[in-house]
Amino acid sequence: MARRKTLLRVLRIQRVLVQYGLEDVIAATHLLRPLRFLFYLFPRRRNSSAPLGERIRLALEELGPIFVKFGQAISTRRDLLPRDIADELAKLQDSVPPFPTEQAVQIIEEAYGESVDTVFERFDREPLAAASIAQVHTAKISSGAEVIVKVLRPGVEEQIDQDLDVLRWLAGLAAKYWRHGKRLRPLEVVAEYERTVIDELDLMREAANTAQLRRNFHGSDLLIVPDIYWDFCRPEVLVQERIYGTPISDMDALRAAGTNIKVLAENGVEIFFTQVFRHNFFHADMHPGNVFVITTDPDKPKYAAVDFGIVGTLSPQDQRYLAENFLAFFERDYHRIAKLHIDSGWVPAGTRIDQLEMAVRTVCEPIFNKPLAEISFAQVLMRLFRVARRFDVEIQPQMILLHKTLFNIEGLGRELYPELDLWATAHPVMKQWMADRVGPAAMIEDLRENLPHLREALRELPGAIRHLAEIAANGDISIKVQAEEIQELRDELRRQRKQRLWLTIGATAAIIAALFLAI
Repeated sequence: MARRKTLLRVLRIQRVLVQYGLEDVIAATHLLRPLRFLFYLFPRRRNSSAPLGERIRLALEELGPIFVKFGQAISTRRDLLPRDIADELAKLQDSVPPFPTEQAVQIIEEAYGESVDTVFERFDREPLAAASIAQVHTAKISSGAEVIVKVLRPGVEEQIDQDLDVLRWLAGLAAKYWRHGKRLRPLEVVAEYERTVIDELDLMREAANTAQLRRNFHGSDLLIVPDIYWDFCRPEVLVQERIYGTPISDMDALRAAGTNIKVLAENGVEIFFTQVFRHNFFHADMHPGNVFVITTDPDKPKYAAVDFGIVGTLSPQDQRYLAENFLAFFERDYHRIAKLHIDSGWVPAGTRIDQLEMAVRTVCEPIFNKPLAEISFAQVLMRLFRVARRFDVEIQPQMILLHKTLFNIEGLGRELYPELDLWATAHPVMKQWMADRVGPAAMIEDLRENLPHLREALRELPGAIRHLAEIAANGDISIKVQAEEIQELRDELRRQRKQRLWLTIGATAAIIAALFLAI
């Protein structure tokens, strides 16, 4: 039954693509190409002479949330898209067709168990914005505060479940038959994405994410995060402070307000590193519809962010690993990078250090000392992918959110301030963070935090030594070797080495792609 639903969904996807005159998409998809004879069974609903960007946008809207999110992500990369297509896809950021207000009111009233007019002093029936997962209404609560009310789309869970089934099916075929399937691990990538998108359907989780980010940036002059009104929040409804600002994509308005765009871009670098490294909690849905600028003081503009349904974190080991690679790239120390990999076993046995060093240098050296506008990231990333294949790098699903965030913010940066010198701006920030983590002050702080545990261990040490001596005196000491457990330990160490190998390429792409703007 499940397989039948999946196949029906695949056919529906093809039908929509055909209706909007997008047959080339199917013809270029190897797994779906055998079904192209079905083109003739589906009549066109729209004239293929309509603008291509419009047809793509409408098809993605009809196909549902996961496809809309894909359109949102690529809409930020105007350097990789024709402008007319980018303009159309940008409408997916907050201008997806809304669902009827009557349905929104019904969801709210069922969540609260009372009338919407009783819950709110004022509830505006006209939606302020609509996106793939939810839509937003403005309202006023009894305290007089102006708020936004975010409501989940009806039936969105079922739509996403269907598309996840399709993704799992396609990933299974790729893992089994595609020659790069083992290295790119499509099933694990889909599983990681599934966890992310399912979390986004719980608005209580988004409320908690928002509250955490607000605490992280409390007192900061860089980023404003809206307050959450917990008494009004439910899994299907989120109520938070209304933020007034200029959309970051409205460059004409920002310039008209006299905004210092250079400062804004440089602040973005600091925000990015603060979130990823200092707080280890970063906004991972960075399309322009979620980012605003407060221009009350144009010389000191502030970012404001909304929609924290998707956030990312890194393990402490991954943080440290990425930071060391960032510094090595900033300092063009390619030998150091290669030696790290060889010494740690992060590349296959037999890899020559000079070959790895040369591969990284060849990709990265041409882009240093160039502003963003003069760097062709499409070409750089293609070269990185070739390096990954050559050294048999396996993709790491836990890094998908960071890569997605970098992909989005690099596109935003090109629109915001393409003259930004990434290296001069990012290097001192990263260097200071490393000093804070591994410098003398950090060592003293670690010692202070672990002192109670050390004191307890020292207190128990004499008893442990006495007990060991008694066992030795009686001749009862024995060493048991469990072959199975040792093998499991070896497998775990091997898995960790492979993870760090992918982080190397991820760090390279991160430096090249996006160290300049994030929230």
